Amino acid sequence: MKLRARPWSIAGLLAAMALSLAACGNRNADGSAAEPATPSITAPSEQMSEGTSIFDIFGPDTSSQQVQVNRYLWTASLDVLNFLPIQTVDPFTGLIVTGYGRPPGGGRSYRATVHIKDPSLTARSLSVSLQTQGGPVSPATTRAVEDAILSRARQLRISDDKF
Repeated sequence: MKLRARPWSIAGLLAAMALSLAACGNRNADGSAAEPATPSITAPSEQMSEGTSIFDIFGPDTSSQQVQVNRYLWTASLDVLNFLPIQTVDPFTGLIVTGYGRPPGGGRSYRATVHIKDPSLTARSLSVSLQTQGGPVSPATTRAVEDAILSRARQLRISDDKF
């Protein structure tokens, strides 16, 4: 037994498909043509050189995110560790990674990783990790660098209050 398609069922199916396709069109509620959406891609200008990837389009919109890093700790970290070459900075996560460098008058090469975790100007907001080519440094040296960064951050904050 051979089944025959009815002409009116095929026409109805085609009409339903056309209507559903038309409903996907780019129109506003009043029937006027909508402007095409342009995805906004924002990235820190120091890290992105020319292009972006397809994943940046579908990622979170960073243009409306607020930076949760204390600016005094950020500036003080860069001031205190200015003898080290900077490899990576990310102001959105508060991460500073440096290469190896010698402090003025010092003999050993150090490298540092600084993580600023909180917008408050407290010691728990700052995490410093120092390393030599032979391995990690003593906790006393790391503590001295953290204290120097915190002292410089407080100086910067006090100088801002004078204006």
